[in-house]
Amino acid sequence: MTLTGSGSAYDPPAGPAPRRPAAPYPAREHGPPRRLDRRVALVTGASSGIGAATARRFAMDGWQLLLTGRDRNRLEQTASGTSAVVLPADLAAPDGPRLLARSALHTTGRVDVLVAGAGIGWAGPFATMPHTDIDRVLALDLNATLHLVREVLPSMIAAGRGRVVLLGSIAGCVGVREEAVYSAAKAALAAFSEALRQELRGTGVGVTLVVAGPVDTAFFARRGRPYDRSHPRKISPGSVAGAVWEAVREERDLVYVPAWLALPDRLRGLAPRVFRRLLNRFG
Repeated sequence: MTLTGSGSAYDPPAGPAPRRPAAPYPAREHGPPRRLDRRVALVTGASSGIGAATARRFAMDGWQLLLTGRDRNRLEQTASGTSAVVLPADLAAPDGPRLLARSALHTTGRVDVLVAGAGIGWAGPFATMPHTDIDRVLALDLNATLHLVREVLPSMIAAGRGRVVLLGSIAGCVGVREEAVYSAAKAALAAFSEALRQELRGTGVGVTLVVAGPVDTAFFARRGRPYDRSHPRKISPGSVAGAVWEAVREERDLVYVPAWLALPDRLRGLAPRVFRRLLNRFG
């Protein structure tokens, strides 16, 4: 068993209307003028991989897209041919999530779906992992996601509708050797999704966790080690994007991509000793 990965947000002060806050970078629009009656999706990590594929899938259904990532040129490639608004931002920066949320809400007035897909990895023995890389992985994969959800969520609650989609990983369910911090960050997202889902009962706002296996993106090259395992095989970003789309459409709380990844997660709970023996041998 070899397993691994991938309304307003604030109250304005009394008195004269405040100046509109600047976006992290100037927004740029593509395609025909926006129709603000359309549903709005804010997609992080949209410059490549799962985020870009997810943006394209939502665009196919006519959603108004707000695309964010650090690479403006790649974001504009994703946005090409659509009415998407490009909002480049560094979510790992201390004020990144707040600035992005404000820019998004001032651009379209609302966010109906937040797809939090930005993330990085690091592979190698934990005992040799630089402290700076521990902080870097946790800052983007966990802290930035929580802060962005915190900034966007009040507007969803006020509207009585919305959905937060968190991109998890099977690594967060079972733990993967030499990916300890990445596994920890994704496990924390899984716990966060469950706790937040309970808090939001009755508000009209849902929370979806998408648990994905290895995905054929640049994630592995960027983390410094290619994916060299024979099983499970990498899946396409489009497969995950399709799962995200279906989860939003059907208001699903938990999705595994591919679906069979639910089995090792269940085995861990039902037969932990058997699970650990298999993980020690094949993990």
